[in-house]
Formats: sequence, C-alpha cells, structure tokens
Amino acid sequence: MAPALVEKHGEDGTVVFDPKELVNQEVPKQFYWPSEHLTEAKEEFDQPLIDLEGFLKGDEAATVNAANLLREACTTHGLFQVINHGVDPDILHATEIGLDPFFNLPMSRKLSVHRKVNELGGYSNAHADRFSSMLPLKEMLTFDYHFKGETGSEIVDYFKNAVGDDFVETGWIFQKFCEAMRDLSLKIFKLMAISLDLEDTSCCEKFFEDGFAVLRCNHYPVCTDSSKTIGTPPHCDPTCLTILHQDQVGGLEVFSNGKWYYVKPHPGAIVMNIGDSLMALTNGIFKSAVHRAAAKTDIKRMSFAYLINPKKDKLISPIQELITREGSKKYSDFKWEDFSFFTQNNNRVDATTFQRFMDFLALSHTK
Repeated sequence: MAPALVEKHGEDGTVVFDPKELVNQEVPKQFYWPSEHLTEAKEEFDQPLIDLEGFLKGDEAATVNAANLLREACTTHGLFQVINHGVDPDILHATEIGLDPFFNLPMSRKLSVHRKVNELGGYSNAHADRFSSMLPLKEMLTFDYHFKGETGSEIVDYFKNAVGDDFVETGWIFQKFCEAMRDLSLKIFKLMAISLDLEDTSCCEKFFEDGFAVLRCNHYPVCTDSSKTIGTPPHCDPTCLTILHQDQVGGLEVFSNGKWYYVKPHPGAIVMNIGDSLMALTNGIFKSAVHRAAAKTDIKRMSFAYLINPKKDKLISPIQELITREGSKKYSDFKWEDFSFFTQNNNRVDATTFQRFMDFLALSHTK
C-alpha cells in the first residue's frame, strides 16, 4: 500500500485531504489519534427503543410509558432511539443518498463552499482548517435551518446560491428533511416536559418554536486502518438536542458506565441525544451524551446530525420549576450565540467543553 500522504493546499493555504484518494493510502499521520481515544467498543448498547405511536395519537398509557423510558435514558447516558415517529420513510431514504452527488464532486468545487473562519456553515475537510493533527477521518457539509423561516425554501436557496443550480433538487430533499425534523423535535420537547413532570408541558416546545437547527452532513470514507484513527472523536454536543439520521452501516458509539458501547442502527429508528445546552436548561437532570463515531474499514458511512438550538439571542437558563425542585441552580445563564462563539474560538469540542465555558463565564463575571 502506498504511503500516505494525499494532501493539497487550498487557496488559503489549508491542507486538504481528498477522501477519494485516501481510500488507497495508508492513514496519514495527521489523522493519528492517541490510543486512549480508540478503545474498542465490544458490546452493543442495550436499551429499549422508544415507541412514539401511542404518544402521537394521544394515548395516555402509551405516553406515560414513553415518557418513563425517555427520562431513564436522558438522566443516565443521554442517548435514545425512537420508532413509529411519524416521519415519512421516503424523506429519510432520500436524505441518506441525497448528498452523494455533492461529496462525489471534484475537490475544487467542494472547496468553493468551504467553511469560513468562526462560522459553522459550509464544507469542511476533516477540520484541517482549524487543526493540523488528530484530524477526524470525514468530510462534512453544514448549513442552518430556521424553524420560522421567511421563505419556506431556505435550504433550497442555500444549495442554489452556494453550490449551484444543479443542486436545487438536493436542496428540496433537505428542505423536507429539516421541516420533518423540526416537527418531530417539537413533539419530543413536549414529551420531555412530560417526563420531567413539569406543570406546563408545553414550555419546552414553546422555548424552541422560534429556534433553529444546524444540519451537519457527515461522509465517513473507507479507512485502511481503523486502529490509528477515528471518524468523530469523543465529545458532547454543545447544542440542545441532536436528532441523528444515519444509514445502516453503524459506527456511532456512546460512553456509559465507564466504557464504550456501539449503537446498532435499527431500520426506521432515529437516534437522539442530549447536548450540553439542554443539560443546562434542565438544571443537570438530563445528561449530555458522550459519544463518538468509529472509522470503518470496509464501507463508507453517511450520517445527518440535526443539532437544535433556541433562537441565538435567547437566554438559556435552568427552568425555574426544576431549580425549585432541586434546591439550587447548577449553571449560569448564557446565550447560544456566546456558547457557539466559544466553541469556535477555543480548543476542539470534547466532553469538557461545557465546563470550560462555565468556568470562562465565572471568570468573566469576576472581572
């Protein structure tokens, strides 16, 4: 096998790795990770699937059961899978293959929508624009979707303007996906309020109804040696709730009870996990999920992480009813735009990011 290196330099001098060429190369040293991050997940993550059918139909007993399962997952490890969620299977299937044409484009064209400094949106090639070592073996396309968009074609317009007229159809695929995930998320927020036994079971839903999502589309190419690298390193999502649609390849892993478990995909199921900001909103009752994605040696993988946030300037503060119940307020108030800025201008996001942000706020308040 040829020694690594496949690298090209973008117009700004950024090192670029072409996934098409990496398939036939040894893993470049820039992608090497310390062994402690690569501990193999040998056991399947065993948890019940949460059936939403009864809840969506208004069945009281089914709602109680779903809420109990949700609370158990959210208060322990922060990750769960839902079935009978009401999302059109055709939308999910179209999403799975919808970005194949984009990721198959020549690198020069993908780089034309490259992520700008201090921004989340755009194309990113292994985060090589931010880091020079310990790179994740993946490429990504990221864009925003606002829950109360003005046009009804926000994603279509993004693809048309950023990528080109030949990607308008792709835009419509992801417009429909984002709308479906918005509708599903608002229902999940209501179920979460029920699981927390809140007096106003619509309060979470209302908090996010004018919010937005960041859709991160991940392409994990075939890896020649998964013992040296990783698809996505261990981290907690800084956002509130992540809805993950993925193909059936597998690769998602979650940390629970002191070790890593692999999360087996289930046909038709959608994965969800708690992020740091929702942990703060629930005053620490819900736990932010520590998770990662393994590199695959036999087949490429696609996943679509729909990361949900409140409106950028809205204050994220622990729910008062939960503060009263718990006896103390565990986290400082903050706005998502400030936390987002912190994640883009400090060390890479990991399982300690939120605590570092809280420490930063505390230090700022003492000055």
